[in-house]
Amino acid sequence: MSVGADATAATETRIGQWRTAVLRSRAVDEADADELEGHLREQIGELESVGLSADEAFLVAVKRLGEVDAVTAEFAREHGDRLWKQLALPKAADATSRPVVTMLVFAAVAAVLVQTGRLLTGASTDPQWFIRDVSLFVLPVLAGYFAVARRMPWRRVVPLAAVVVVLALAVNLYPFAGGSSGAAAAATLLLVAIHLPVLLWLVVGAAYVGGDVASSARRMDFIRFSGEWAIYYALIALGGAVLIGLTLAVLTPIAPGAPQFVFEWVLPTGAAGAVVVAARLVEAKKSIIENLAPVLTAIFTPLFAAMLVVASVAYAVAGIGRGFDRDLISVFDLLLLVVLGLVVYGISARDSGRATRLMDVLRLVAVVAAIALDLLVLVSMLVRIGEFGLTPNRTAALGLNLLLLGNLGGTAWLTGRILAGRAQPSRLESWQTGYLPVFAAWIAVVVLVLPPVFGFA
Repeated sequence: MSVGADATAATETRIGQWRTAVLRSRAVDEADADELEGHLREQIGELESVGLSADEAFLVAVKRLGEVDAVTAEFAREHGDRLWKQLALPKAADATSRPVVTMLVFAAVAAVLVQTGRLLTGASTDPQWFIRDVSLFVLPVLAGYFAVARRMPWRRVVPLAAVVVVLALAVNLYPFAGGSSGAAAAATLLLVAIHLPVLLWLVVGAAYVGGDVASSARRMDFIRFSGEWAIYYALIALGGAVLIGLTLAVLTPIAPGAPQFVFEWVLPTGAAGAVVVAARLVEAKKSIIENLAPVLTAIFTPLFAAMLVVASVAYAVAGIGRGFDRDLISVFDLLLLVVLGLVVYGISARDSGRATRLMDVLRLVAVVAAIALDLLVLVSMLVRIGEFGLTPNRTAALGLNLLLLGNLGGTAWLTGRILAGRAQPSRLESWQTGYLPVFAAWIAVVVLVLPPVFGFA
Protein backbone atom coordinates (compact mmCIF):
# COMPACT_ATOMS: atom_id res chain seq x y z
CA MET A 1 0.00 0.00 0.00
CA SER A 2 1.28 3.49 -0.82
CA VAL A 3 2.18 6.17 1.70
CA GLY A 4 -0.91 8.14 0.71
CA ALA A 5 -3.16 5.15 1.36
CA ASP A 6 -1.54 4.60 4.75
CA ALA A 7 -2.13 8.26 5.65
CA THR A 8 -5.76 7.97 4.57
CA ALA A 9 -6.27 4.86 6.71
CA ALA A 10 -4.69 6.58 9.71
CA THR A 11 -6.94 9.61 9.25
CA GLU A 12 -10.05 7.42 9.05
CA THR A 13 -9.01 5.71 12.28
CA ARG A 14 -8.61 9.06 14.04
CA ILE A 15 -11.95 10.30 12.73
CA GLY A 16 -13.61 7.17 14.08
CA GLN A 17 -12.01 7.70 17.48
CA TRP A 18 -13.07 11.36 17.51
CA ARG A 19 -16.65 10.39 16.63
CA THR A 20 -16.70 7.80 19.42
CA ALA A 21 -15.55 10.44 21.90
CA VAL A 22 -18.18 12.93 20.80
CA LEU A 23 -20.97 10.34 21.00
CA ARG A 24 -20.08 9.62 24.61
CA SER A 25 -21.63 12.98 25.47
CA ARG A 26 -25.35 12.80 26.15
CA ALA A 27 -25.79 16.12 24.36
CA VAL A 28 -24.73 14.65 21.00
CA ASP A 29 -26.76 12.03 19.13
CA GLU A 30 -26.05 10.16 15.90
CA ALA A 31 -27.50 12.90 13.70
CA ASP A 32 -25.40 15.56 15.43
CA ALA A 33 -22.32 13.39 15.11
CA ASP A 34 -22.97 12.91 11.37
CA GLU A 35 -23.17 16.68 10.88
CA LEU A 36 -20.04 17.32 12.95
CA GLU A 37 -18.13 14.61 11.10
CA GLY A 38 -19.12 16.20 7.79
CA HIS A 39 -17.72 19.55 8.93
CA LEU A 40 -14.57 17.84 10.18
CA ARG A 41 -13.96 16.13 6.85
CA GLU A 42 -14.49 19.39 4.98
CA GLN A 43 -11.94 21.12 7.18
CA ILE A 44 -9.43 18.28 6.71
CA GLY A 45 -9.86 18.40 2.94
CA GLU A 46 -9.32 22.18 2.84
CA LEU A 47 -6.23 22.00 5.04
CA GLU A 48 -4.68 19.18 3.03
CA SER A 49 -5.30 21.11 -0.18
CA VAL A 50 -3.08 23.94 1.09
CA GLY A 51 -0.19 21.63 1.91
CA LEU A 52 -0.73 20.34 5.44
CA SER A 53 0.02 16.71 6.17
CA ALA A 54 -2.78 14.32 7.12
CA ASP A 55 -1.82 14.44 10.81
CA GLU A 56 -1.61 18.22 10.87
CA ALA A 57 -4.86 18.67 8.96
CA PHE A 58 -6.72 16.38 11.36
CA LEU A 59 -5.50 18.07 14.55
CA VAL A 60 -6.08 21.60 13.23
CA ALA A 61 -9.57 20.65 11.97
CA VAL A 62 -10.56 19.29 15.37
CA LYS A 63 -9.33 22.47 17.01
CA ARG A 64 -11.28 24.61 14.54
CA LEU A 65 -14.53 22.84 15.35
CA GLY A 66 -14.31 24.45 18.77
CA GLU A 67 -15.24 23.04 22.11
CA VAL A 68 -18.23 20.89 21.19
CA ASP A 69 -17.98 19.64 24.77
CA ALA A 70 -15.24 18.83 27.23
CA VAL A 71 -14.52 15.60 25.36
CA THR A 72 -13.72 17.38 22.11
CA ALA A 73 -11.66 20.00 23.90
CA GLU A 74 -9.55 17.28 25.49
CA PHE A 75 -9.27 15.52 22.14
CA ALA A 76 -7.84 18.68 20.60
CA ARG A 77 -5.15 18.77 23.29
CA GLU A 78 -4.14 15.12 22.99
CA HIS A 79 -2.99 13.10 20.00
CA GLY A 80 -5.76 11.04 18.45
CA ASP A 81 -4.27 7.57 18.89
CA ARG A 82 -4.23 7.91 22.70
CA LEU A 83 -7.86 9.05 22.83
CA TRP A 84 -9.29 5.85 24.25
CA LYS A 85 -7.01 6.00 27.29
CA GLN A 86 -7.40 9.64 28.20
CA LEU A 87 -10.81 11.04 27.28
CA ALA A 88 -13.71 11.18 29.68
CA LEU A 89 -17.23 12.50 29.85
CA PRO A 90 -17.61 15.86 31.52
CA LYS A 91 -17.66 15.45 35.27
CA ALA A 92 -20.92 17.30 35.73
CA ALA A 93 -22.76 15.07 33.27
CA ASP A 94 -21.32 11.87 34.72
CA ALA A 95 -22.19 12.89 38.25
CA THR A 96 -25.90 12.48 37.67
CA SER A 97 -27.65 9.44 39.03
CA ARG A 98 -29.21 8.42 35.71
CA PRO A 99 -26.34 6.16 34.50
CA VAL A 100 -26.25 4.40 37.86
CA VAL A 101 -30.01 3.88 37.89
CA THR A 102 -29.90 2.49 34.34
CA MET A 103 -27.10 0.13 35.35
CA LEU A 104 -29.02 -1.11 38.41
CA VAL A 105 -32.18 -1.70 36.38
CA PHE A 106 -30.43 -3.80 33.74
CA ALA A 107 -28.36 -5.65 36.35
CA ALA A 108 -31.57 -6.52 38.18
CA VAL A 109 -33.19 -7.75 34.94
CA ALA A 110 -30.21 -10.04 34.25
CA ALA A 111 -30.33 -11.40 37.80
CA VAL A 112 -34.09 -12.06 37.63
CA LEU A 113 -33.78 -13.88 34.31
CA VAL A 114 -30.98 -16.11 35.60
CA GLN A 115 -32.92 -16.97 38.74
CA THR A 116 -36.05 -17.66 36.69
CA GLY A 117 -34.07 -20.00 34.47
CA ARG A 118 -32.57 -21.74 37.50
CA LEU A 119 -36.00 -22.32 39.04
CA LEU A 120 -37.42 -23.62 35.76
CA THR A 121 -34.49 -26.01 35.46
CA GLY A 122 -35.53 -27.75 38.67
CA ALA A 123 -38.89 -28.61 37.16
CA SER A 124 -37.50 -29.51 33.74
CA THR A 125 -36.88 -33.00 32.40
CA ASP A 126 -33.93 -31.59 30.43
CA PRO A 127 -31.68 -29.76 32.92
CA GLN A 128 -28.97 -29.34 30.29
CA TRP A 129 -30.95 -26.56 28.62
CA PHE A 130 -29.94 -24.10 31.34
CA ILE A 131 -26.23 -24.62 30.63
CA ARG A 132 -26.91 -24.05 26.95
CA ASP A 133 -29.12 -21.00 27.46
CA VAL A 134 -27.58 -19.18 30.41
CA SER A 135 -25.77 -16.69 28.17
CA LEU A 136 -29.14 -15.83 26.57
CA PHE A 137 -30.36 -14.63 29.97
CA VAL A 138 -27.49 -12.20 30.51
CA LEU A 139 -25.68 -11.00 27.39
CA PRO A 140 -28.75 -9.70 25.48
CA VAL A 141 -29.52 -7.68 28.62
CA LEU A 142 -26.02 -6.16 28.46
CA ALA A 143 -26.60 -5.40 24.78
CA GLY A 144 -29.86 -3.70 25.76
CA TYR A 145 -28.02 -1.66 28.36
CA PHE A 146 -25.63 -0.33 25.72
CA ALA A 147 -28.48 0.28 23.28
CA VAL A 148 -30.12 2.52 25.88
CA ALA A 149 -26.84 4.15 26.94
CA ARG A 150 -25.91 4.86 23.30
CA ARG A 151 -29.48 5.91 22.46
CA MET A 152 -29.46 3.63 19.46
CA PRO A 153 -32.22 4.26 16.91
CA TRP A 154 -34.74 1.47 16.41
CA ARG A 155 -33.49 0.80 12.90
CA ARG A 156 -30.27 -0.48 14.47
CA VAL A 157 -31.81 -2.13 17.53
CA VAL A 158 -34.28 -4.30 15.60
CA PRO A 159 -31.63 -6.25 13.58
CA LEU A 160 -29.69 -7.03 16.77
CA ALA A 161 -32.85 -8.20 18.50
CA ALA A 162 -33.67 -10.36 15.48
CA VAL A 163 -30.25 -12.02 15.68
CA VAL A 164 -30.81 -12.85 19.36
CA VAL A 165 -34.28 -14.26 18.64
CA VAL A 166 -32.98 -16.44 15.80
CA LEU A 167 -30.17 -17.79 17.96
CA ALA A 168 -32.52 -18.46 20.88
CA LEU A 169 -35.02 -20.31 18.69
CA ALA A 170 -32.39 -22.32 16.86
CA VAL A 171 -30.48 -23.62 19.87
CA ASN A 172 -33.70 -24.45 21.74
CA LEU A 173 -35.52 -26.13 18.85
CA TYR A 174 -32.54 -28.25 17.82
CA PRO A 175 -33.11 -31.88 18.95
CA PHE A 176 -29.79 -32.43 20.70
CA ALA A 177 -29.12 -36.03 21.69
CA GLY A 178 -28.79 -37.00 25.33
CA GLY A 179 -30.78 -34.12 26.76
CA SER A 180 -34.01 -35.68 27.99
CA SER A 181 -32.73 -39.20 28.53
CA GLY A 182 -30.19 -38.21 31.16
CA ALA A 183 -27.34 -39.50 29.04
CA ALA A 184 -24.15 -37.58 28.50
CA ALA A 185 -24.60 -34.33 26.65
CA ALA A 186 -24.10 -34.43 22.90
CA ALA A 187 -20.85 -33.02 21.56
CA THR A 188 -22.81 -30.55 19.44
CA LEU A 189 -24.68 -29.37 22.56
CA LEU A 190 -21.41 -28.67 24.34
CA LEU A 191 -20.08 -26.82 21.30
CA VAL A 192 -23.18 -24.61 21.28
CA ALA A 193 -22.85 -23.97 25.03
CA ILE A 194 -19.24 -22.86 24.53
CA HIS A 195 -19.64 -20.84 21.34
CA LEU A 196 -23.05 -19.22 21.85
CA PRO A 197 -21.75 -16.81 24.54
CA VAL A 198 -18.99 -15.70 22.16
CA LEU A 199 -21.50 -15.03 19.40
CA LEU A 200 -23.73 -13.11 21.81
CA TRP A 201 -20.73 -11.12 23.01
CA LEU A 202 -20.30 -9.93 19.43
CA VAL A 203 -23.95 -8.83 19.51
CA VAL A 204 -23.02 -6.87 22.65
CA GLY A 205 -20.18 -5.38 20.61
CA ALA A 206 -22.58 -4.21 17.93
CA ALA A 207 -24.62 -2.45 20.61
CA TYR A 208 -21.49 -1.04 22.24
CA VAL A 209 -20.46 0.73 19.03
CA GLY A 210 -23.99 2.04 18.56
CA GLY A 211 -24.58 -0.20 15.56
CA ASP A 212 -21.66 1.31 13.62
CA VAL A 213 -20.08 -2.08 12.99
CA ALA A 214 -18.46 -0.99 9.73
CA SER A 215 -16.04 1.34 11.50
CA SER A 216 -12.63 -0.18 12.19
CA ALA A 217 -11.96 2.33 14.95
CA ARG A 218 -15.25 1.54 16.69
CA ARG A 219 -14.56 -2.19 16.51
CA MET A 220 -11.17 -1.58 18.11
CA ASP A 221 -12.91 0.38 20.86
CA PHE A 222 -15.00 -2.69 21.58
CA ILE A 223 -11.94 -4.92 21.67
CA ARG A 224 -10.37 -2.60 24.24
CA PHE A 225 -13.59 -2.56 26.22
CA SER A 226 -13.69 -6.38 26.22
CA GLY A 227 -10.26 -6.61 27.82
CA GLU A 228 -11.08 -4.03 30.46
CA TRP A 229 -14.45 -5.67 31.14
CA ALA A 230 -12.83 -9.08 31.70
CA ILE A 231 -10.40 -7.57 34.21
CA TYR A 232 -13.12 -5.71 36.09
CA TYR A 233 -15.39 -8.74 36.16
CA ALA A 234 -12.55 -10.86 37.54
CA LEU A 235 -11.88 -8.28 40.25
CA ILE A 236 -15.56 -8.17 41.17
CA ALA A 237 -15.64 -11.97 41.26
CA LEU A 238 -12.61 -12.11 43.56
CA GLY A 239 -14.13 -9.52 45.88
CA GLY A 240 -17.44 -11.37 45.85
CA ALA A 241 -15.73 -14.66 46.67
CA VAL A 242 -14.05 -13.09 49.71
CA LEU A 243 -17.36 -11.57 50.82
CA ILE A 244 -19.25 -14.85 50.41
CA GLY A 245 -16.53 -16.81 52.21
CA LEU A 246 -16.54 -14.49 55.21
CA THR A 247 -20.35 -14.37 55.26
CA LEU A 248 -20.59 -18.17 55.34
CA ALA A 249 -17.92 -18.40 58.03
CA VAL A 250 -19.95 -16.01 60.22
CA LEU A 251 -23.46 -17.31 59.54
CA THR A 252 -23.04 -21.09 59.17
CA PRO A 253 -22.66 -21.79 62.92
CA ILE A 254 -26.04 -20.17 63.67
CA ALA A 255 -27.75 -20.79 60.29
CA PRO A 256 -26.86 -24.23 58.84
CA GLY A 257 -28.94 -23.51 55.74
CA ALA A 258 -26.95 -20.40 54.83
CA PRO A 259 -24.59 -22.13 52.36
CA GLN A 260 -27.47 -23.51 50.28
CA PHE A 261 -29.19 -20.11 50.21
CA VAL A 262 -25.98 -18.35 49.20
CA PHE A 263 -25.12 -20.78 46.40
CA GLU A 264 -28.67 -20.88 45.03
CA TRP A 265 -29.65 -17.23 45.33
CA VAL A 266 -26.77 -14.90 46.11
CA LEU A 267 -24.09 -16.36 43.85
CA PRO A 268 -26.12 -16.62 40.59
CA THR A 269 -27.72 -13.23 41.22
CA GLY A 270 -24.37 -11.54 41.81
CA ALA A 271 -22.70 -13.23 38.87
CA ALA A 272 -25.44 -12.11 36.48
CA GLY A 273 -25.70 -8.56 37.78
CA ALA A 274 -21.93 -8.10 37.78
CA VAL A 275 -21.93 -8.48 33.98
CA VAL A 276 -23.68 -5.12 33.68
CA VAL A 277 -21.92 -3.54 36.68
CA ALA A 278 -18.48 -4.33 35.24
CA ALA A 279 -19.48 -2.75 31.92
CA ARG A 280 -20.58 0.42 33.69
CA LEU A 281 -17.31 0.57 35.67
CA VAL A 282 -15.27 0.34 32.48
CA GLU A 283 -17.24 3.21 30.99
CA ALA A 284 -16.99 5.30 34.17
CA LYS A 285 -13.23 5.03 34.56
CA LYS A 286 -12.23 6.54 31.23
CA SER A 287 -11.00 9.62 33.05
CA ILE A 288 -8.09 7.57 34.38
CA ILE A 289 -4.92 7.95 32.29
CA GLU A 290 -4.00 4.29 31.87
CA ASN A 291 -6.33 1.35 31.42
CA LEU A 292 -5.39 -2.00 32.90
CA ALA A 293 -5.39 -4.28 29.85
CA PRO A 294 -2.56 -2.46 27.99
CA VAL A 295 -0.47 -2.32 31.17
CA LEU A 296 -0.83 -6.05 31.72
CA THR A 297 -0.09 -6.60 28.04
CA ALA A 298 3.23 -4.75 28.35
CA ILE A 299 4.14 -6.94 31.33
CA PHE A 300 3.14 -10.31 29.92
CA THR A 301 4.12 -9.98 26.26
CA PRO A 302 7.86 -10.59 26.94
CA LEU A 303 7.02 -13.50 29.27
CA PHE A 304 4.70 -15.16 26.79
CA ALA A 305 7.20 -14.60 23.98
CA ALA A 306 9.87 -16.50 25.96
CA MET A 307 7.46 -19.27 26.94
CA LEU A 308 6.21 -19.73 23.37
CA VAL A 309 9.73 -19.97 21.96
CA VAL A 310 10.64 -22.62 24.54
CA ALA A 311 7.40 -24.55 23.97
CA SER A 312 7.64 -24.52 20.18
CA VAL A 313 11.26 -25.71 20.22
CA ALA A 314 10.51 -28.39 22.83
CA TYR A 315 7.55 -29.83 20.92
CA ALA A 316 9.39 -29.67 17.60
CA VAL A 317 12.29 -31.63 19.10
CA ALA A 318 10.02 -34.10 20.90
CA GLY A 319 8.29 -34.98 17.68
CA ILE A 320 5.14 -33.81 15.94
CA GLY A 321 2.03 -35.47 17.28
CA ARG A 322 3.55 -36.86 20.49
CA GLY A 323 1.10 -36.40 23.34
CA PHE A 324 -1.26 -34.19 21.32
CA ASP A 325 -4.58 -35.46 22.66
CA ARG A 326 -7.82 -33.52 22.60
CA ASP A 327 -7.28 -31.85 25.98
CA LEU A 328 -3.78 -30.68 25.10
CA ILE A 329 -4.96 -29.32 21.75
CA SER A 330 -7.60 -27.32 23.64
CA VAL A 331 -4.88 -25.91 25.89
CA PHE A 332 -2.82 -24.86 22.88
CA ASP A 333 -5.85 -23.25 21.24
CA LEU A 334 -6.42 -21.26 24.43
CA LEU A 335 -2.77 -20.25 24.44
CA LEU A 336 -2.97 -19.06 20.84
CA LEU A 337 -6.05 -16.98 21.67
CA VAL A 338 -4.20 -15.41 24.61
CA VAL A 339 -1.29 -14.53 22.32
CA LEU A 340 -3.72 -12.99 19.84
CA GLY A 341 -5.22 -10.97 22.68
CA LEU A 342 -1.79 -9.73 23.75
CA VAL A 343 -1.06 -8.64 20.20
CA VAL A 344 -4.37 -6.84 19.81
CA TYR A 345 -4.10 -4.96 23.09
CA GLY A 346 -0.45 -4.21 22.42
CA ILE A 347 -1.18 -2.50 19.11
CA SER A 348 -4.25 -0.76 20.54
CA ALA A 349 -2.08 0.89 23.21
CA ARG A 350 0.74 1.73 20.80
CA ASP A 351 1.66 5.42 20.94
CA SER A 352 2.86 6.55 17.53
CA GLY A 353 4.58 9.48 19.22
CA ARG A 354 7.04 7.19 21.00
CA ALA A 355 9.50 4.59 19.84
CA THR A 356 8.07 1.09 20.48
CA ARG A 357 10.51 -0.95 18.44
CA LEU A 358 11.41 -3.29 21.33
CA MET A 359 7.77 -4.19 22.03
CA ASP A 360 7.12 -4.64 18.31
CA VAL A 361 10.04 -7.05 18.14
CA LEU A 362 8.78 -8.98 21.17
CA ARG A 363 5.31 -9.19 19.65
CA LEU A 364 6.79 -10.48 16.41
CA VAL A 365 8.75 -13.16 18.31
CA ALA A 366 5.60 -14.22 20.16
CA VAL A 367 3.56 -14.36 16.96
CA VAL A 368 6.16 -16.36 15.03
CA ALA A 369 6.46 -18.87 17.90
CA ALA A 370 2.66 -19.08 18.07
CA ILE A 371 2.53 -19.81 14.33
CA ALA A 372 5.02 -22.66 14.83
CA LEU A 373 2.86 -24.12 17.61
CA ASP A 374 -0.29 -23.71 15.51
CA LEU A 375 1.31 -25.64 12.67
CA LEU A 376 2.21 -28.46 15.08
CA VAL A 377 -1.37 -28.55 16.34
CA LEU A 378 -2.77 -28.55 12.80
CA VAL A 379 -0.53 -31.43 11.75
CA SER A 380 -1.64 -33.40 14.80
CA MET A 381 -5.29 -32.65 14.04
CA LEU A 382 -4.98 -33.78 10.45
CA VAL A 383 -3.34 -37.02 11.61
CA ARG A 384 -6.17 -37.67 14.09
CA ILE A 385 -8.80 -36.84 11.48
CA GLY A 386 -7.14 -39.22 9.05
CA GLU A 387 -7.20 -42.00 11.66
CA PHE A 388 -10.58 -41.45 13.29
CA GLY A 389 -12.52 -39.18 10.92
CA LEU A 390 -14.28 -35.89 11.48
CA THR A 391 -16.29 -35.20 14.63
CA PRO A 392 -18.03 -31.99 15.72
CA ASN A 393 -15.17 -31.16 18.11
CA ARG A 394 -12.45 -31.80 15.54
CA THR A 395 -14.26 -29.78 12.90
CA ALA A 396 -14.70 -26.80 15.24
CA ALA A 397 -11.09 -27.00 16.41
CA LEU A 398 -9.75 -27.36 12.87
CA GLY A 399 -11.64 -24.30 11.68
CA LEU A 400 -10.49 -22.24 14.66
CA ASN A 401 -6.85 -23.17 14.15
CA LEU A 402 -6.97 -22.37 10.45
CA LEU A 403 -8.44 -18.96 11.25
CA LEU A 404 -5.80 -18.36 13.91
CA LEU A 405 -3.06 -19.37 11.47
CA GLY A 406 -4.33 -16.87 8.91
CA ASN A 407 -4.64 -14.11 11.50
CA LEU A 408 -1.23 -14.71 13.05
CA GLY A 409 0.40 -15.01 9.62
CA GLY A 410 -0.98 -11.64 8.54
CA THR A 411 -0.01 -10.16 11.90
CA ALA A 412 3.58 -11.36 11.53
CA TRP A 413 3.81 -9.99 7.98
CA LEU A 414 2.46 -6.56 8.92
CA THR A 415 4.57 -6.35 12.08
CA GLY A 416 7.67 -7.08 10.01
CA ARG A 417 6.72 -4.32 7.56
CA ILE A 418 6.18 -1.89 10.44
CA LEU A 419 9.61 -2.69 11.84
CA ALA A 420 11.07 -2.16 8.36
CA GLY A 421 9.32 1.21 8.09
CA ARG A 422 7.18 0.08 5.17
CA ALA A 423 3.77 0.19 6.88
CA GLN A 424 1.93 2.21 9.49
CA PRO A 425 0.69 0.65 12.77
CA SER A 426 -2.85 1.52 11.68
CA ARG A 427 -2.56 -1.23 9.04
CA LEU A 428 -2.11 -3.83 11.78
CA GLU A 429 -5.03 -2.44 13.75
CA SER A 430 -7.25 -2.55 10.66
CA TRP A 431 -6.15 -6.13 10.01
CA GLN A 432 -7.20 -7.25 13.49
CA THR A 433 -10.54 -5.45 13.52
CA GLY A 434 -11.26 -6.65 10.00
CA TYR A 435 -10.83 -10.23 11.21
CA LEU A 436 -13.69 -9.95 13.71
CA PRO A 437 -16.41 -10.68 11.09
CA VAL A 438 -14.41 -13.74 10.00
CA PHE A 439 -14.36 -15.11 13.53
CA ALA A 440 -18.03 -14.23 13.93
CA ALA A 441 -18.94 -16.12 10.75
CA TRP A 442 -17.12 -19.27 11.89
CA ILE A 443 -18.69 -19.16 15.36
CA ALA A 444 -22.11 -18.84 13.72
CA VAL A 445 -21.31 -21.93 11.63
CA VAL A 446 -20.36 -23.87 14.78
CA VAL A 447 -23.57 -22.85 16.57
CA LEU A 448 -26.07 -23.10 13.72
CA VAL A 449 -24.61 -25.40 11.06
CA LEU A 450 -22.49 -28.07 12.75
CA PRO A 451 -25.29 -29.50 14.96
CA PRO A 452 -27.59 -30.48 12.06
CA VAL A 453 -24.64 -31.58 9.90
CA PHE A 454 -23.60 -34.07 12.58
CA GLY A 455 -27.14 -35.09 13.41
CA PHE A 456 -27.15 -33.26 16.78
CA ALA A 457 -25.04 -36.13 18.13
